[in-house]
Amino acid sequence: MSLFKKHISRRTVLKGVGATIALPLLDAMNPAATAWAATPAGSAPRRFAFVGFPHGAIMDRWSPKQTGSNYEMSTILEPLSPFREHLTIVSGLRNKPGETPEPHAYIESTWLNCVKPWEHGVTNPDAGVTADQLAARHIGQETRLPSLELTTSQVGARLAWRTPTQPLPQEGNPRAVFQKLFGQGDTDAERAAILHETGSILDRVKGQAARLQTSLGVRDRVVVSDYLDSVREIERRVQMAEKQDMTTLQIPDAPVGTPTDITEHFKLMFDLMALAFQADITRVMTLSMDHEASMRTYTNLGIAEGFHPLSHHGNNPQKQEKLVQIQTYHTLVFSKFVERLAKAEEAGGTVLDHSTILFGSNMSNSDKHNNDPLPAAILGHAHGRIKGGQHLKYPQDSRFADLLVTLFDRNNIPVEKLGDSGGILSEV
Repeated sequence: MSLFKKHISRRTVLKGVGATIALPLLDAMNPAATAWAATPAGSAPRRFAFVGFPHGAIMDRWSPKQTGSNYEMSTILEPLSPFREHLTIVSGLRNKPGETPEPHAYIESTWLNCVKPWEHGVTNPDAGVTADQLAARHIGQETRLPSLELTTSQVGARLAWRTPTQPLPQEGNPRAVFQKLFGQGDTDAERAAILHETGSILDRVKGQAARLQTSLGVRDRVVVSDYLDSVREIERRVQMAEKQDMTTLQIPDAPVGTPTDITEHFKLMFDLMALAFQADITRVMTLSMDHEASMRTYTNLGIAEGFHPLSHHGNNPQKQEKLVQIQTYHTLVFSKFVERLAKAEEAGGTVLDHSTILFGSNMSNSDKHNNDPLPAAILGHAHGRIKGGQHLKYPQDSRFADLLVTLFDRNNIPVEKLGDSGGILSEV
């Protein structure tokens, strides 16, 4: 235990004119605690979205039979036909490190890091950090939210990992997401009033904070410093929210909560994602469309069987056809998100032109629970650096991690190694 100079009350606060800041739990309060630290500002505007679905795909209905640009669109991907020029279908990739004896436990958590769960952080402190969070380190600090983690699952999923041992919670309530994006309050007037009342507070307590630091031990001084850095980061985000010009956006009133209708739930979440990109509230997002071993029923499609039991199809044609229906439906609701981005004009093109969106799963054949070959599709042009309009098929055992590193490369993000990656897919 580190030494501290004096005991202070757990209720100690920093006070200034019209401002009060509670402190984190410190060694001097016994027990100790830590605080998260702010990170430096990011760089140019580039956008990533990672949209994952469980239980893989019926691969011969996902992958087109032809390669190149003159391919015939597959059944499951047909809803993306209007965006063919923005679409890159990548076949033949394998996530070998994501193959485990307990696939449902690890399938989500290994999709975006390509590292065996028990090897997280063993030789590399970033091993296990997911692609979205690596992207957020480089492009997430110029926006109010460095990243946004969402789900339309009925239970929690673990798609995004900030560290090898810390998954980020995914929000599934559209109202909570709405208020996170646009602030507390249900209408424009209420949100404006709340933002107007929220001012800078850190400078008001700077003197008292400096005096407090002289009375603390080394570890506590670091904790308080990090904590106050986080307050500064929050102030930065609030100030950015105040300065953002949203007059050109049609922001609806806040949703009441999580809809019981699955299609409406998907629509709300994808609409909020599109607004978050368009308003530049965040540039990195993940969405789990459901969780592994889901028992959701798709009665809207006339399918009464639970999703997970149906995924164990045993090559039964009737069950496979129902899975194709569900998988095509997932593509359809996802396509509405793509459509919104394609219609959102901005300097030099559209939001879709400037985005990189991965749509896929970390499972292939759900009956075998395998990870080879994975369904993967890229939407967007990454400012013209992703060609689009093609189906690429790679040889057996090609690495899925190479695709993730390629997406970094196309966005000028200096991440050269992720999981078992070994190079760039130059054809993308």
